Amino acid sequence: MADDKKRDDYTIEVDDENKRAFSPPPPPRTAGPPSVPSNSAIFPILSYCASSILMTVTNKYVLSGLDFNLNFFLLCVQSVVCVVAIQACKTGGVITYRDFSSDEAKKWFPISLLLIGMIYTSTRALRYLSIPVYTIFKNLTIILIAYGEVLWFGGSVTGMALFSFGLMVCSSIIAAWADIQHALESYGHASNEASEKISTLNSGYIWMMFNCFCTATYVLGMRKRIKLTNFKDFDTMFYNNLLTIPILLICSLLLEDWSVSNISKNFPPAERNNLILAMIFSGLSSVFISYTSAWCVRVTSSTTYSMVGALNKLPIAVSGLVFFDAPVTFASVSAISVGFVSGIVYAVAKVRQSSKPKTAGLPTTNIPISASSQSMRDSLKS
Repeated sequence: MADDKKRDDYTIEVDDENKRAFSPPPPPRTAGPPSVPSNSAIFPILSYCASSILMTVTNKYVLSGLDFNLNFFLLCVQSVVCVVAIQACKTGGVITYRDFSSDEAKKWFPISLLLIGMIYTSTRALRYLSIPVYTIFKNLTIILIAYGEVLWFGGSVTGMALFSFGLMVCSSIIAAWADIQHALESYGHASNEASEKISTLNSGYIWMMFNCFCTATYVLGMRKRIKLTNFKDFDTMFYNNLLTIPILLICSLLLEDWSVSNISKNFPPAERNNLILAMIFSGLSSVFISYTSAWCVRVTSSTTYSMVGALNKLPIAVSGLVFFDAPVTFASVSAISVGFVSGIVYAVAKVRQSSKPKTAGLPTTNIPISASSQSMRDSLKS
C-alpha cells in the first residue's frame, strides 16, 4: 500500500494533448546484507516456536493417558475453543476475517472433512508414538505434498530437494529401528511385554502412514480450494473449526463410549482438572500458532521464516525427550539429527528454487530481432 502511494506521488500529469505521464527514476537501492533476524523479530520467532512445542506437548499429555479414548471429543473441544478465541479476537479488533456465509461454507465443507481425517489420525499416531518419532515421520508428508504438486500443479523437484527427501526417509528408518531395538532390549527379545510394545509401535506407524496421506490430501485440496474462495489465514481457521464442530460432536456421541465408567477412566479424579485445562490450552495453541506464524511472516523475510520452520523441528523433538519418557539412545539422537538436517536442506532447496527466475513460457519483452527487421520497424515509425 505504501509503495502504491509513493508511485502515485511521483507521477506528474501533463496536458490532455499528449496523454502521457512522466515518472522520475526511482532512487538507487543499495544492496544490503543477507536477511537475518533482528531484535524486533526475535520475539515473534520465539513465540512461534513456543506455540508449536506447546500444542504438541499438551496433546501428547492428554493422549498419553493409559485409558484415554475420546479422541473425537478432544478434537471437538479444541475446535470450540479455537472458534471462541478467534471470535473474541475479532470482536476486540485484534484480527479480522470474513463473516459466515453458507455458500462459502458449502465450498469449504469437503476441506473440513479432510481436516478431520488429518487431525484424527494425528492424535491416534501421537498416542502410540513418542514425540521425536512422530516429528521425524511427519517429515514424510513433505515428500507426498511435493510430488502431489508436481502432478496437480505443475511443480518441480530439484536435486537438493530430492536429497533432502532421502535424508527424511533415512531418519524415519533410523527412528523406527531405534524404537524397536529399545523395546527388545528393555523387555527381552522373547517376552510378552516386548511383543506388546512392538505391536503398539506398529499401530503407531500405521496411523502415521494414514496421517501422512491425509495431511498431504488436505494440504493439496486446500490449496486448490483457496483459489476459488480466496480465503486468508484466519478465514481458513474460522471455517475449518466451525464446520468440524458438528461432525466431531456427532462422531463422538455415536462412536465413542460415554458410559460413566469410561468417563472415569478418561478423566480420573486426580488428573481431571489438569486434563481439561490441557484440552482447552491445546485449542488456544492452534490460535497462537496461526497468529505467530503470520507475525513471523510480517516481520521477517520468507527465507528466515522457512528456516525457522525447519529449525523448529529440533526443539519439538527435544521436548519429547525432556517432558516424556522417550528413549534417549545413540540411534534416537541420530534419527533426530538426520531429520533436523533434512529439514534445513529442504528449506534451503525451496529458497533457492523460489529465487530462480521463471523461464517457462514464451518471452514477451526484449525479443531479439535482426538488424533488417529493426531498420524496417524504424522506417514504419517515421
